Amino acid sequence: MTYLAAYHTDVGLRKNINQDALLIKTAQTPVEEIGLFVVCDGMGGLSHGELASATVIYGLSQWFEHDLPELLEYEKDNEEIIFQQLENTVEKLNADIVSYGQEEGVVLGTTLTALLILGKTFFLVQMGDSRAYAIDDNQVIQLTKDQTFVAREVARGHLTPEEARNHPKRNILLQCIGAREEIEVVITKGIIEQGMSYLLCTDGFYHKLSHDELIGYLQTEATETDMKQAIQTLSEIVKSRHETDNISAVLLKVV
Repeated sequence: MTYLAAYHTDVGLRKNINQDALLIKTAQTPVEEIGLFVVCDGMGGLSHGELASATVIYGLSQWFEHDLPELLEYEKDNEEIIFQQLENTVEKLNADIVSYGQEEGVVLGTTLTALLILGKTFFLVQMGDSRAYAIDDNQVIQLTKDQTFVAREVARGHLTPEEARNHPKRNILLQCIGAREEIEVVITKGIIEQGMSYLLCTDGFYHKLSHDELIGYLQTEATETDMKQAIQTLSEIVKSRHETDNISAVLLKVV
């Protein structure tokens, strides 16, 4: 099983700095192709959000390059260890960013949505309100749960999805990386399906798009160039609808 990948990021209409950060890393092992795909949405004044998101991207890239190969080579039953290493890595990155913020007297943080693919298995790491979707010709499946105030209230039955969409507290995160010392890293596991597209994106990308638009644009691509054009087109549509945030997406096609 192999896959194609493309990405696009845009500073958006109003912000001077793009605090989003992306990662696409792939490698071929003797038995399978593996990959790590990440989106982060940084938060903080001046360049602090950019620093937070870049720190997480760098840390996960280093883990993929240096720690994961040894794990795959020497550990046969490694799923539990992968869970633990992913959790430990994210917790360490959180501690580093919290420590920096305390030393510098600044508030900074970042969301994290990371998809690790090992053959037919995926591990999905979630912190905040960036998202991962699985998309085919007929449906869009949201694989992550937003860690936000309004998502929690919708789950509790206190808000409808329509009320949440325009709620004044819709941007309040329940947790992210770098905001506080104690975090709960959410990691889920699933099976990669051939023919499916997987989309990782920041909230600036998905807020203004319908599921029908995601299906229509993201299930027609044939090459990585086509895939990049598709997410660029969706980014321009989002901007035409007056989205003010940074806009970023990573698109993966399993072939």
